[in-house]
Amino acid sequence: MQGFDVSDLAALIADLKSTDLSKRIQAAEELSSRGEEVSQAVVALAQACGDDVEEVREAATAALEESGPPGLDDLPALIELFCTPQSDVAYWAITLVGRLGAEAADAVEPLAEVVRQHSVPAVRERAAWALGCIGPVAAPSLDVLQLAATSDNPRLARLARAAIEQIMV
Repeated sequence: MQGFDVSDLAALIADLKSTDLSKRIQAAEELSSRGEEVSQAVVALAQACGDDVEEVREAATAALEESGPPGLDDLPALIELFCTPQSDVAYWAITLVGRLGAEAADAVEPLAEVVRQHSVPAVRERAAWALGCIGPVAAPSLDVLQLAATSDNPRLARLARAAIEQIMV
């Protein structure tokens, strides 16, 4: 199959959410083989990173690693995933938002909140990274990033300092 048509993609997204394990695995694996073609499925793939089955999670992660930035129409759904209790889902939603760069200006406040108080260090770190990717339009997050730059978590502190530099350009 060369490229996706809308019905193919819709079917794969539906299969990612199926109660049938074999359909979820097959859909995730098919999407993981498509590289940047999966950009319209990134919200469903991020959600699949929280699947109970490791094989589905791994294939969804592989697909997201190769995907490009999401569409702007996916931004609100991705922001909602920041607060999910599944840290891998939040991590990937934040990663995708970071890939939007300055176009993700609407995510600055929610990302700053993640840096401030998320319970999982890797998710906080990724949010600091994403704020840096957003660049100068993320200036409202500088206070949060400056506090994070003094964190006992060396990776968070380093990423926060890097984000501050990217914002202050």
